[in-house]
Amino acid sequence: QVQLVESGGGLVQAGGSLRLSCAASGRTFSSYTMGWFRQAPGKEREFVAAISWTGANIYNANSVKGRFTISRDNAKNTVHLQMNSLKPEDTAVYYCAAVLHKLSDYVEEYDYWGQGTQVTVSS
Repeated sequence: QVQLVESGGGLVQAGGSLRLSCAASGRTFSSYTMGWFRQAPGKEREFVAAISWTGANIYNANSVKGRFTISRDNAKNTVHLQMNSLKPEDTAVYYCAAVLHKLSDYVEEYDYWGQGTQVTVSS
């Protein structure tokens, strides 16, 4: 079992930055690929970024390339999402998720989810 708790969301103006964090429980955190997803009102949950269990492989959605950076610290059981140059269309609830070993951008393949943190970008 892995429990995930996100933090760091908030209200920011367009062009600003936020750093999301996800704290994970469990001794096998380093075996899990960690992903960030987001869901805007009335839309499906969509992939944002993922990082493999060693941190060696990173996969970003085209919509956030060059603006968002995912990272992890296996010693502290945490994963972060640094979000720069935020746009109003980035407004959504952001979720942290975990899947054992595989690097994936599919919502259905992730086994564990946090409760989400709201990010609102004003124009």
